[in-house]
Amino acid sequence: MPTAKIDMPALIERFGSEEKCRAYLEELRWPQGVRCIRCESDKISRIKKRAVYECDGCGYQFSVRAGTIFHDSKLPLWKWFLAIYMMVQAKKGVSANQIKRMLGVSYKTAWFLCHRIRAAMKDTSGDLLRGIVEIDDTYVGGKHPGGQPTKFDNKTTVIGAVERGGKVRLAAMPNRGKKNFNGFIARTVDGDVAAIYTDEYWRAGELGDENTVHPTVNHRRREYVLPGDIHTNTIEGVWALLKRSIAGSYHKLSVKHLPAYLDEVAFKYNNRDNAYLFRDTLLELIRAERVEYRRLTA
Repeated sequence: MPTAKIDMPALIERFGSEEKCRAYLEELRWPQGVRCIRCESDKISRIKKRAVYECDGCGYQFSVRAGTIFHDSKLPLWKWFLAIYMMVQAKKGVSANQIKRMLGVSYKTAWFLCHRIRAAMKDTSGDLLRGIVEIDDTYVGGKHPGGQPTKFDNKTTVIGAVERGGKVRLAAMPNRGKKNFNGFIARTVDGDVAAIYTDEYWRAGELGDENTVHPTVNHRRREYVLPGDIHTNTIEGVWALLKRSIAGSYHKLSVKHLPAYLDEVAFKYNNRDNAYLFRDTLLELIRAERVEYRRLTA
């Protein structure tokens, strides 16, 4: 049965044991019945004492975790489920320290757990934004040690594009060059969008053509919404979510891991109306590539 939006008591009641969690993962992973992950045979025997399956065809033994992001994790599945629930329900994010306290695990375990969940939040669809698109950039980072010589010193540029009523795309930029900005737009925005709205600071040049208009709002002149519903308030709202998440939950982000946090913000924004977000996040975790701790900390 699909799992719609649930609260914490319902989550604990439904998934409060390892057996219940395994059964649900099995249902999600093999909706047509368990199949061997090596030879695809559907002739499977269960070894209940060890909670594994054995293929009657090739003799391979495997669990519901095998070949997924849960593989080799010693953490009980119910703790995974609780951490996933907390992350997808927290609009402004949840820190690894909070996960640590809630689950009774070490900080290292909580931090690694959060990053494995974020790995499943990365959008790999390649879908382009259409209709009316707002584009803007912001800056993430701390103050320069001993003072702040320039506005952008010790900060990372983040660019965002959001489709009105649709999805958002976010990316960290290596620098503020026009080539990087236009490359992001080419990867995320359809060439035939009706309109692209930016503010007056947009530095990547004119984006309009015979198919697309490109009006701007001048915030320096206190222009926020022009006639025709021209504004960048939607993407500004995404920046507000990102910055409240950093200030209230994450506190500090490294440049290396910033893309993962941007994936989390975008994933939750893009699923803001998804009543099956918990279920769909589990599906992404089943499909996602495994994440190694040594690679994260290299």
